[in-house]
Amino acid sequence: MKEQISVFDMFKIGIGPSSSHTLGPWRAAQLFLRRLSQKGVLEQTEAVKILLYGSLAKTGIGHGTDVAVLLGLSGDDPVTFAVEEVVSKVERIRQQHRLMLAGTHEISFQYTNDLLFLYGDSLPFHPNAVTFQALLVDGTAVSETYYSIGGGFVVQEDDSDEDKQEVDLPFSVQNAHDLLTWCMRTGLKISELVLENEQAWRSEEETRKGIIRLFETIRDCIYRGCHTTGSLPGGLQVERRAHKLNKRLISGRPYSDYESWIAAIRAGGNSFQYTLDWVSCFALAVNEENASFGRVVTAPTNGAAGVIPAVLQYFITFHDGLQEDQLVRFIATASEIGSIFKKGATISAAMGGCQAEIGVSSAMAAGALTERLGGSQRQVLMAAEIAMEHHLGLTCDPIGGLVQIPCIERNTMGAIKAITAAQLALQSNPDKAKVSLDAVVKTMWETAQDMNVKYKETADGGLAVNIPLSLPEC
Repeated sequence: MKEQISVFDMFKIGIGPSSSHTLGPWRAAQLFLRRLSQKGVLEQTEAVKILLYGSLAKTGIGHGTDVAVLLGLSGDDPVTFAVEEVVSKVERIRQQHRLMLAGTHEISFQYTNDLLFLYGDSLPFHPNAVTFQALLVDGTAVSETYYSIGGGFVVQEDDSDEDKQEVDLPFSVQNAHDLLTWCMRTGLKISELVLENEQAWRSEEETRKGIIRLFETIRDCIYRGCHTTGSLPGGLQVERRAHKLNKRLISGRPYSDYESWIAAIRAGGNSFQYTLDWVSCFALAVNEENASFGRVVTAPTNGAAGVIPAVLQYFITFHDGLQEDQLVRFIATASEIGSIFKKGATISAAMGGCQAEIGVSSAMAAGALTERLGGSQRQVLMAAEIAMEHHLGLTCDPIGGLVQIPCIERNTMGAIKAITAAQLALQSNPDKAKVSLDAVVKTMWETAQDMNVKYKETADGGLAVNIPLSLPEC
């Protein structure tokens, strides 16, 4: 069965700091609750054990995996749960040694005994594995293993293609060649083709409303991040920078909400340095929110959640892109580029390093911006290729296992590279390009397979072992 990926698979609303280590395990916990309910044994459960393997164990604390599984088992949802209550609720569970399973059935829970980080164990299918065990009153148990494969996608052990629902897509796309072929045959822009395919799942009106909801979450995240002070949680004492940068760049110009803020930014001009600073500010804002258990949109992951929003906000602010159709088409195009990488390679840092997160998000942003600035379908694919080509081999080596250093700054770099790639593609003839998008996807996957595991979100190599934790981010 060919993989079918919707816009709302590539972009998901959730809580930071990691799609694979926070959102994925949270969803896995919800799936386990559903399994217990289906078997009719939720009320017969007297204890739950949680086993974290591989990368989920090694960087689980820094990525909030423990927080995610406890909230998921409590019946809370990452789309709606109040972000300001994340830390306090988990702390109550730890202190009271009680867990309200699915929000309805209270059981005893000992954090140190019932939540196990198996640092030396890894399951063969994927480095991000979690097993839930429910011990029942009759002495039997229910056990399920789930894999968080990146971007909030979760698969269960022994899942089969027969269990997945297939829809009749008018344009089946597995790679960039397929996408370009359909565009050439139909004359459709990439965003138009995506919106046609989405109608296999829901009406166009529902799709547009859903995409605007994604944008509203992105908008609120950027604005909140640019107006929040303090340091990030986790012990590294990383100071938030977006607030100070926003204050300096806005230079006292008055505003009261998001739209008047945009007007105040525009009033400062559009010089290269000024624009560059704002793109960095937008990206910093999102990823500082992400690192603080804030609500973000996986784009396509949480660790890379600032790249696409920063480029989209750049388009809105400096190219007058705050129009519903422009927003919908930007996100639609980005999702199609991301789906090509997921189908042909990976969007999981635990599988492919940071090239699978920042690299993919930069390619998605580059392609989307290129189409919105009037680029052809070939130029869109060229921009995506350029962006990824210059992220190949990028390692994932988070200091302290936190999604902070170097992750936050890497989002600013990914955004700038995306804009540069778009400009290059718009000024180039794709017919003369030597590297295709499919070739760079294949190369990225081969690079991922060759990459040492210590550079794949384990905090066992690179900056994670060479920088003393007491040093500030520079």
